[in-house]
Amino acid sequence: MLAGLLLAASFPNPSIAGLAWIAPGLILLTAIGKPLKQAFRIGYVAGLAHYLASLSWLLRIPVPLEWRWATALGWVALGAFLALYPATWTWLSWKLFPTRLAVAESSDNATGIADKFLSAPWSQRMLWSLTSAALWVALEMTISRLLGGFPWNLLGASQFHIIPLIQIAAFTGVYGVSFLLVWSSLSLLGAAMAIIRKPAMRSAWVGEIILPMTAVAVAYGLGFHKVSQPEPARPELRVALIQPSIPQTTIWDPSGETVRFKQLISLTETALTNKPDLIIWPEAAVPKMVRYDEEIFHAITQLALQNKIWIIIGSDDAEPHPGASDPNESDYFNSSFLVSPRGTLVERYKKRNLVIFGEYIPLIHWLPFLKYFTPITGGFTAGDRVVPFPLSDLSAKVSVLICFEDVFPHLVREYVSDDTDFLVNLTNNGWFGEGSAQRQHAGCAVFRAVENGVPLVRCSNNGLTCWIDSSGRIRQTFESSEHGIYGPGVMIARIPLLLPGEKRVPTFYNRHGDLFGWSCVGISLLALLKKRLSTARKSAVPESPT
Repeated sequence: MLAGLLLAASFPNPSIAGLAWIAPGLILLTAIGKPLKQAFRIGYVAGLAHYLASLSWLLRIPVPLEWRWATALGWVALGAFLALYPATWTWLSWKLFPTRLAVAESSDNATGIADKFLSAPWSQRMLWSLTSAALWVALEMTISRLLGGFPWNLLGASQFHIIPLIQIAAFTGVYGVSFLLVWSSLSLLGAAMAIIRKPAMRSAWVGEIILPMTAVAVAYGLGFHKVSQPEPARPELRVALIQPSIPQTTIWDPSGETVRFKQLISLTETALTNKPDLIIWPEAAVPKMVRYDEEIFHAITQLALQNKIWIIIGSDDAEPHPGASDPNESDYFNSSFLVSPRGTLVERYKKRNLVIFGEYIPLIHWLPFLKYFTPITGGFTAGDRVVPFPLSDLSAKVSVLICFEDVFPHLVREYVSDDTDFLVNLTNNGWFGEGSAQRQHAGCAVFRAVENGVPLVRCSNNGLTCWIDSSGRIRQTFESSEHGIYGPGVMIARIPLLLPGEKRVPTFYNRHGDLFGWSCVGISLLALLKKRLSTARKSAVPESPT
């Protein structure tokens, strides 16, 4: 449990990044010498402690009193499911260890365990630590995709403040940072075993950590060289980010729609005094569907027309089924719109990756009873394509992500082409009050900027509204005087653009995707297959007659 809580503490809040370098090794240390079934249970307890602590902001969802049980159940169920991954990693890591470590007698002490651990040759121990790091990445690849995926707080994301180190993500994605953390952590475990075995030998531990520490030093050095290079002068776009800080209960209350829309317009008028080129509203800011509500449509389009300004807004949308006579027979979308200075809706993007049990209920047609486990009564339909937003007279082109789409590495790379100036994320983290979800979400988003080599602008309902440069540095964050990152207000940002006619050189990750991650999947499968064949050969050898 302590190991799991230390792992949780490496993420916001409190975001003590150094704990991520020791937690994986500590999890394995607690299971060292135990039977594999017990190792699985130990990994599960560590994983459960980690996820329940780091995802405790789920309990802040302001559902009615009669639905509080569903919130708690969802929090526990998600934590219980995700805990299977560190449990599987702990079990398989010790299964792959080159020598048998099972404790046969209760009298075996730490020195005896260290002797057994170090009885495996150095080369085999180093190969084991590399394989276990690859196995961790393979499981993260699975988390990112299974059942729609939930790549929230992948291990590497804990290092989002260490800018030189995370530059490796331009080649490997966030998974490369996870790999370095686990490899280093298991090497520290080996160093601890060496010190226990020979406490008087000062250099006994050096051989255990020399390779991973060298790899970390090289990655850090190259990253530092990259981020220390002077940036060329570029044209800039003045962007006004509106953070209305609308409580989720108010969003659900139809009687307050007029008041909150007026507050949104008031904040926008304040922003217009700074003469921005682009106004951005967050997800869920518009109380009704902009294409179907005449009053809201007129207010937004006139705002753009009168001020000759581009506006990006988040709004629900609907498309009636072909030939449907009932207006309720429609597909509903979580969408964003681009409003031109001429007062027209020129582009629409429909969110592609929906929140399970938040925006849709899985398998509802086959398992209708699932509707009783969530307060949502309907569901959104997923979009099917990327829609760039060209700001034609400003010589700029952006791509929009909605909600937690910016936590998916393999998804976001599809939104970046060689003429994309920056990414925009519209999100509503007002679901989670003033918790740690806002900072965790932004920490994940940092890696999307590094992986694809583009700035990322985040406009949130109640934080974290900020912009991130192409190297992953959070350049500017909105904070109100009374409520910090969670309060209402306006942030004016200057976002660098490509030079006229310039094409962005794609990063290795943007061009090739999860080549590193899939390689780790392949290495893990090969290691497990090799272990299986080795075990089968040993069991097939007949015993010699007595």
